[in-house]
Amino acid sequence: MKYNNLGRTGISVSEICLGTMTWGTQNTEAEAHEQMDYAVDQGVNFFDTAELYPTTPVSAETQGRTEDYIGTWFQKSGKRKDIVLATKVAGSGRDYIRNGREIDAAGIREAVDTSLSRLKTDYIDLYQIHWPNRGTYAFRGNWNFDASRQDKVKTLEEITEKLQTLGELVKAGKIRAIGLSNESAWGTQKFIDIAEANGLPRVASIQNEYNLLYRPYDLDLAEVSHHEDVGLLAYSPLAGGILTGKYQSGARPEGSRASINGDIGGRLQPLQEAPVKAYLELAYEHGLDPAQLALAFCLTRPFMASVIIGATTMEQLKTDIAAKDVVLSDEALKGIADIHRQYPMAI
Repeated sequence: MKYNNLGRTGISVSEICLGTMTWGTQNTEAEAHEQMDYAVDQGVNFFDTAELYPTTPVSAETQGRTEDYIGTWFQKSGKRKDIVLATKVAGSGRDYIRNGREIDAAGIREAVDTSLSRLKTDYIDLYQIHWPNRGTYAFRGNWNFDASRQDKVKTLEEITEKLQTLGELVKAGKIRAIGLSNESAWGTQKFIDIAEANGLPRVASIQNEYNLLYRPYDLDLAEVSHHEDVGLLAYSPLAGGILTGKYQSGARPEGSRASINGDIGGRLQPLQEAPVKAYLELAYEHGLDPAQLALAFCLTRPFMASVIIGATTMEQLKTDIAAKDVVLSDEALKGIADIHRQYPMAI
């Protein structure tokens, strides 16, 4: 396992991060514990969760259950000190989470304390803003995104308030570092600039979607990553499982994400079929597992801090973690580039 620096924090994280969003619906507590045991044995030292999880599906009844499972594993294993733990504060839109209001100072403090209680720990290594109050082009929002509707003054005031609150929590020892998620290049840079101007915590990472079918991060955000030492934590590196080929020809395997969440957040639609077929053929041509081709590509990106994998079975987990040992040939990388040029925005 390789390890990367998390921004300028001095924290070292495994290039494979264990995602957890299926724990509590698709996975039982015992299965979650088994996944954590195996991942740690393979060198994974980085877990990512959120107060919102599980998400398959999202519901008031299960919200927070994923953090509960991680907390019981910490108690059982005694390995809290061995893990870099990341979680997130939810934004607006869910009436059962702080009445659906936008992220503010009081909400951050409440969310941190509640997560600490569930996780059975007294500190969080990386605390992330799950999505910005002003909206985001993530979650397929890129097709109708309109920044002209944003209130710049309000946004800058909110960023400042968030940073001040997070700074207080860092000083209190409840948080070690901070990160963003579903954020833009402009938003990320504003967090950095305001933090540096006011002696507040500096953003260490950005957790955005990144996979063979969805690569906007290659552009402006990659430039921010390079110049500002803010690495990407890539979520959905398999495009919700689509890149494994399991949904080809209209298949919907029982218990799969598509059988629960329909179109997998807008990803599972006709335009993805041709590029997925091309990536599957490329993988087979080079004797590679399709999931490992997709994950190994993500690991080659210069801005990558860690790739967040998610699995519902141990077989899937073992396949995904083993991608760390896959080295893509120049021919395979050229094949990926050619397919991307033909299908640059498939989902």
